[in-house]
Amino acid sequence: MEKEEKIYLFDTTLRDGQQTTGVNFSVSDKMIISQNLDELGIDYVEGGWPGANPTDNDFFSRNLNFNNAKFTAFGMTRRPGRSAENDPGLNSLTNSQASTICIVGKSSSFHVENALGISEEENLSMIKDSILYIKNKNKEAIFDAEHFFDGFKQNKEYSLKCIEAAYKSGARWVVLCDTNGGTLPHEIKSIIEEVIKVIPGKNLGIHAHNDTENGVANALAAIYAGVRQVQGTINGLGERCGNTNLTSLIPTLILKTKYETSIDLNKLQFITKISKLLNNLLNRPNSKNAAYVGENAFSHKGGLHASAVAKNPVTYEHIKPELVGNSRNVIVSDQAGKANLQSQLKKLSIEIDDEKINEILDVIKQKESEGFSYDTALASFELLVRRHLGSLNDFFNLTKFRVTDERRWNAKGNLVTDSEATVYLTVKKQEKMTVGVGNGPVNAIDSALRQALVNFYPTLVDLKLTDYKVMILSSEKGTGAITRVLIESTDNSNIHWTTVGVSSNIIDASYNAIYDSITYKLFNDLR
Repeated sequence: MEKEEKIYLFDTTLRDGQQTTGVNFSVSDKMIISQNLDELGIDYVEGGWPGANPTDNDFFSRNLNFNNAKFTAFGMTRRPGRSAENDPGLNSLTNSQASTICIVGKSSSFHVENALGISEEENLSMIKDSILYIKNKNKEAIFDAEHFFDGFKQNKEYSLKCIEAAYKSGARWVVLCDTNGGTLPHEIKSIIEEVIKVIPGKNLGIHAHNDTENGVANALAAIYAGVRQVQGTINGLGERCGNTNLTSLIPTLILKTKYETSIDLNKLQFITKISKLLNNLLNRPNSKNAAYVGENAFSHKGGLHASAVAKNPVTYEHIKPELVGNSRNVIVSDQAGKANLQSQLKKLSIEIDDEKINEILDVIKQKESEGFSYDTALASFELLVRRHLGSLNDFFNLTKFRVTDERRWNAKGNLVTDSEATVYLTVKKQEKMTVGVGNGPVNAIDSALRQALVNFYPTLVDLKLTDYKVMILSSEKGTGAITRVLIESTDNSNIHWTTVGVSSNIIDASYNAIYDSITYKLFNDLR
């Protein structure tokens, strides 16, 4: 089919997505997510708000070396009563590593009067001055017109003045925000048709919230009305009910419309992986019923459905699941699984025959049925494969360990918890017993292991555990539930790797993840 104009994709997972209740990204999380978004082909990756918190300050100091995306910083227009040059917030944005600056400003007379308490003219000056300042710093400027649709319905003339001020001052994109998420698709369409009389569609974007479950529908309505940039998040993360869900919108645009994006069709298969990656990093369960990427998106239970799909999948599937990196649940997709495995093995420079691939697939399926997940724990995946192939020897063997916790009150009356771990190991045919202390049982185990091993393997001296996540996999079993532990590690080479452990005992699960972390480092350093 013939393609129409290009739609530019703007991801705000790391900024607006972080405003989701219970979501907090580490710098490491942001690095992983942003790199995956860049690899996917997203046009703009909004990393956060430099100057707002230490995490974002650290993240924006990094050199990310994107291949596709424009690294984008978010902030506000200048404050009332300040010049743009003397506004600390604007200076934090322009002094960052970001090539693009997205600033939010009011476009509703109601909010100007009630939220800011300033005159309408002052608000217009704040918009103009901020955009001009960004442009003078040789940065691409984007203006997020906050509460635009509600403002338009209340005072059309003033809302149009606000976005005109941004556009005429040099904003590359003027983004119309349905901040409260209460606007419906037919309203989006009709309002944008009026806006385009003032600002060309090639300079307009849409930022829709999902409070009426219309985030994706509103984005599509805006596109068909002429808007050419869409802001959204992976898995629909965001304030309150979330934002436009890019994991739904992107496949829809590529597979269902005539519009172009920067994402190649062969890259679309990574959308499911990215969805799961984000959930794993946030320690959130994957939504089984999510469109395109959910476990049940291509699941067929009814006898009639299953029979028809076995004959021809088109009978009950609107797309091929492999296009989005997913698989069918009625007919086991061995071919898709094999292809995914071969791709990972190629990255590891491991060449094996089909028989061994099928064996490893069976092992992985068994492990996943036990609760293991290798989507993010690629270090554990590599170790599993090498163990199965007999190319990985044990660097040490654990005989036994025990962990004790002591809760007490110190002389100042403060509660103190001390953890102590004792490990018994065999290393290079020598038996070792070491005691380690820490601020928790996992830290104590790690300390004890390190003390026991570092004399035999000095390379472990720079090993650091940087992140620790726990997920309860079977909550219906209460305290006896299966627990999955993910541990992220690094060393002085600044390489990061993630390992996984699973057990009904959280300490056992943690030990297994630590064991893999140490083994992975030793294997790579000593081979």
